[in-house]
Amino acid sequence: ARGFSLPLQRPADCGDARYFDISRLACGPCGAHQRQSAGGSSCVCQPGYRMVSSNGGSSVICEKCPENMSGVTQDGWNCITCPKGLTSEGKCKCLNNEILVERSIDGILLNEALCMHCNGSEQSFSASDASGNRCVRCEQTFINVSKSCDCSSPNILTGGLCFSASDSLPPKGVATVRFGQLGITLTSAWFLKNLQSSASACWLYSNLTACQALGNMCVMNMNSLSSSSTDACGLFQYIYVNTARLGIVHSIAFWRHNLPWLYYGDQPGLASQVLEANHFPTIFSFKGTDKDVKLQFIAASFDAAGNFLKWQNLEGGILQLCPDTQTKLSAAYAFGTTYQQSCKISVSKILLDFANPIFYDLFLEYNGDNGQQYLWAVPVLNLNLQYSEMFVNQGSNMNNWLLTRRFFLVDTLSGKENDLGKLPRVIRIASKITISIRLVSHTQRGTIYPPLLTIAYTDVLVQNPETQSVMVSFSVSYEMNQSEAQIQTDITLGVLGGLAVLWSLLKTAGWKRRTGSSIIDLQTVLKFLLFYAGDLANVFFVITVGTGIYWLVFFKAQQFVSVLLPLPSQEEDFVTYIACAFSLKALQFLQLLVSQLAIDIFFIDWERPKGKVLKAVEGEGVIKSAAAPVSIWRTYFIANEWNEIQTVRKINPLFQVLAVLFFLEVVGFSNLALMDSSSSLTRGSESYIAPWSRILRFGVSAALWLAIAFLQIIFFSVFYERFVEDKISQFVDLCCMSNISVFLLSHSCFGYYIHGRSVHGHADTNMEEMNINLKREAENLCSQRGLLPNTDGQTFQISISRKMRLHYDRIHETLTRKRGPARLLDSSANTFEQSTRAYNTMNKFLSSFIDHVHKEMDYIVKDKLLLERILGMEFMEPIEKSIFYNDEGHSFSDVLYYGNETTLLIFDVLFFSIVDLASQSFVLAAILTYLQQEIFRFIRNTLGQKNLASKTLVDERFLI
Repeated sequence: ARGFSLPLQRPADCGDARYFDISRLACGPCGAHQRQSAGGSSCVCQPGYRMVSSNGGSSVICEKCPENMSGVTQDGWNCITCPKGLTSEGKCKCLNNEILVERSIDGILLNEALCMHCNGSEQSFSASDASGNRCVRCEQTFINVSKSCDCSSPNILTGGLCFSASDSLPPKGVATVRFGQLGITLTSAWFLKNLQSSASACWLYSNLTACQALGNMCVMNMNSLSSSSTDACGLFQYIYVNTARLGIVHSIAFWRHNLPWLYYGDQPGLASQVLEANHFPTIFSFKGTDKDVKLQFIAASFDAAGNFLKWQNLEGGILQLCPDTQTKLSAAYAFGTTYQQSCKISVSKILLDFANPIFYDLFLEYNGDNGQQYLWAVPVLNLNLQYSEMFVNQGSNMNNWLLTRRFFLVDTLSGKENDLGKLPRVIRIASKITISIRLVSHTQRGTIYPPLLTIAYTDVLVQNPETQSVMVSFSVSYEMNQSEAQIQTDITLGVLGGLAVLWSLLKTAGWKRRTGSSIIDLQTVLKFLLFYAGDLANVFFVITVGTGIYWLVFFKAQQFVSVLLPLPSQEEDFVTYIACAFSLKALQFLQLLVSQLAIDIFFIDWERPKGKVLKAVEGEGVIKSAAAPVSIWRTYFIANEWNEIQTVRKINPLFQVLAVLFFLEVVGFSNLALMDSSSSLTRGSESYIAPWSRILRFGVSAALWLAIAFLQIIFFSVFYERFVEDKISQFVDLCCMSNISVFLLSHSCFGYYIHGRSVHGHADTNMEEMNINLKREAENLCSQRGLLPNTDGQTFQISISRKMRLHYDRIHETLTRKRGPARLLDSSANTFEQSTRAYNTMNKFLSSFIDHVHKEMDYIVKDKLLLERILGMEFMEPIEKSIFYNDEGHSFSDVLYYGNETTLLIFDVLFFSIVDLASQSFVLAAILTYLQQEIFRFIRNTLGQKNLASKTLVDERFLI
């Protein structure tokens, strides 16, 4: 590093005796009688010395001038006699109104310089120019007032203009500028020099440039106006009021002849009339010619002195202080594209790029019916307005606004207190500019109200320009009146919310009947609230999905603009609805998870012993014959199969997440969520990327998620489960082949029954006999599998009587007693025997119950009424007999993931959307959604397996 390093030196570091060598990028010494030049990159002779030769840098030879010719010519090459003294640079000087002459007309150098007096008499009216090099005609006001180039007392000289003391001049102006954010009021050098002269010239002579300059100074003072002040705006208002006789321009009441148009008027409520009384006379569309989709903004620009510069099209990016490509800058004016740009700019760059402020009058161009081009004036809402306490340009109440016209981007001029060449003490920067486009309510042809330019300025106290910076932003927003949409949403929410209450009451009533209780207690209220949480979550979900898809379809597909997207601030209610839907759906999901983990389940083994075996009686030494034991492996096998289908879903969750992510990020559906008018799925690398709309983002992702899930459900139900594998139906078949029935209770008095009793009598057999049994069944050589004779119905919803439930609980207590206190158990062996005895008792009881052995606890089989199926409840109460309802749809899957796909799917959609709205990342949302699916699946599997082992007495070690 030392081999390729060099010291950093700047021209300012070199001092007077050295110069900055641009070839070495370092300071070098000047020669004898030399000093650093003004630019710093060469040497020049000291005063009293002339140049003999100069080749740049330090290659300069200087020679002292003789005593009788001590001055040096302006070019520095010759010595000359100066009759009226020398300047600090050693050059000749002359008096005011004199010009310095060093050469004759033919270029011959004079021995003695001449100071020629400019003739100010009536024949010439000449005076020296600002540089003192030539005589020019003096300013016209001098000639008008004094008939000469002299403005002596009692005439008034101000700002380089001469006014007669007898003229009726405007009041004496106050050359101060108020910087309200800093609490600073300073006397501006620019105002001190030009305010009074501009006001007087505008008042007396109707000088157009002077009137513009006066208006600019008023704008630099934030349009301040006070009845007790004669600042720039006070003088402007004085002239405006007293020149009403001159008439108005273009039939605009606020635009006086000869004056710039600064205000719209200070009548209360005028702003709302300006912004809403008239429609902009052009129809806009999202599809069509370039004129229809572009906002043709054009601005008349003026310098601080009031000179008209040119017409400027805003597509050139003149209002965007942040640098960017021309394509992205011009995208700000594509109709319907919400544009946002922000950056941080250093104060040093601002001082360099905006040394002279430019003032703008903004218009929107359109074509009239006759083909003539017209301009529509764009009003300005200055948030820093200092007009009066009556007008506050904040908030949404237009009646309190005072609209203006002219504005600037950067003011580095009014904050200079003395020398106009020095750095200003304060600069004022347009830190936030917003162009608002509002759609006319109920329009079908893309009609808009006049645009509004809202601008906020930041006052910066200049201390260290290199380290100071300012955050600036520019945006174009589109909005429409959303009150009607909000009212419709509220009505929909109210109606569906009311229906959700009724539906929850019906669910609660059905739950009460299934629990066998008729008392309304705290548990009933809590259950109602849980039901209502789930139903209200569905209401919020339907509203949000419908809203998202509505805006997606109608905004992106429209040709003539009839709707515009809600602003980010108007999306808060929508985001709140999504948050409510997710919270309530999460509560319902957790309640579902808990209920599934607490079901009562028992596997009824119909297998009977085949013959007898000899068995030694322990402790007696005697061998007795006993019934051959029935194999437990079939029960273990069914338990494992049940354990496997607990978290089977109607869709593939991993494929679902990957497919949604593929369409969003790879195919490009995410681009539909951008706040622009394009419905293209691709965006160019150089094109402007609009900000995201949270409503469109939710609409796109939710629509994709639901569409892919719907296609998956169709695929699995129509093709996969029919031709490849249907795990739910196969489980029922497997129960029948294993000679095992499944008795499920999801509520105290309600559950499901899978009739798995083998039609062959035995299932614990060898392969040959099993194949023979299957062949006989395929050829209809045996009875049907149904619970009732000559039927195939194997699955039922069961509503059991209280007596049946009490008997079940008495037996079940001994099944779960092993989890009681250790002191209540005799020994591990006794515990096992008790559990085995209880298992056999339960098996015998339930099998005898199915066989109608217990007449006091009998049951009937019937079909459910259509209304019962729709409402999900039972009208008949099982008082004396239990009721088995025929079920052809495998409704026992309600205690599995499979039967609750709607709840799981909505929960996944809402979880994905919540993560995405919080992070604005579809990838992160997909990853976290899959992780939560796996976490809850693991919890459901693990705890469900423990519940299965606990309720069925199947050793958990055999559940794999």
